[in-house]
Amino acid sequence: MDTMDAMGTAPRTRPRDEYLIDDLAQAAGTTVRNVRAYQDRGLLPRADRRGRANVYDASHLERLQLIAGLLDRGHTLAGIKELLDAWEDGSGLGGVLGLVAEVTAPWSDEKPGRITRAELRARFGGVEDPEAIAAALRLGVLEREAAAESDVDADHGGRADDAEADAERCPVEAYRVPSPAELEVAAQLYDLGVPLAASIAHLEELRRDIRHVARRFVQFSAVEVFSRYLGPTPLSDADAARAAEAVHRLRPLAQAAVDAELARAMRSEATLLLEASVKFLPSALGEALAREL
Repeated sequence: MDTMDAMGTAPRTRPRDEYLIDDLAQAAGTTVRNVRAYQDRGLLPRADRRGRANVYDASHLERLQLIAGLLDRGHTLAGIKELLDAWEDGSGLGGVLGLVAEVTAPWSDEKPGRITRAELRARFGGVEDPEAIAAALRLGVLEREAAAESDVDADHGGRADDAEADAERCPVEAYRVPSPAELEVAAQLYDLGVPLAASIAHLEELRRDIRHVARRFVQFSAVEVFSRYLGPTPLSDADAARAAEAVHRLRPLAQAAVDAELARAMRSEATLLLEASVKFLPSALGEALAREL
């Protein structure tokens, strides 16, 4: 892995693609303990030493995201080490692993956040709702920071299978927030008087619908885009690189298509609801609104 150019004394505000170990761990959604353990196991190259600071770059973040993606797909750390060693030895896995990294990387530019237990309580009316927190953990809206400490020890990710039981057994003082925007949606709905239980039920239903949309888009892409790279022979590095580039280009296209169609559908459905409500208004007001629709 190429190291970054020397910059002398590290500036107080680092460029976006440079990280100290705490920042790197947070950006990758892991722990400092895991970052160090991955280095000890040879999974993650060492940082660039600058004075008393170890400085990491975007390639370290990409490697951590690749490791996380492979762990989620059932690979062990030992198996990942073999794959990475083969890649670095030039055994033809570079393109394939690059494709895996592109597919399993976050499909959003949004950065994860962190919220303390006290902040969470204050954001939702000053009352802690254990059932809502357990549901948020189950849905991945929140993640327990303490749960990540066992990632490396389990040798295959160590991700908790029962978030609700974990929440009851070991309350934590802070949570990782994979999507701060999603949590803020729940907070804004709460401010509008929507009960948390209703927001949670709506999110579960929305997840099912969105998964269906995502599946349709992936199937469409597999037939219309990626079929040209697949065949009876193993995927070459060149074809894997082209497929990875196609994935990179498809990400904003998928988001743009969903945004445009959602905006169109929301306007249509809201107008239909308003039209249906006109008949319940006083005649003069109803007639005025009807002329505007």
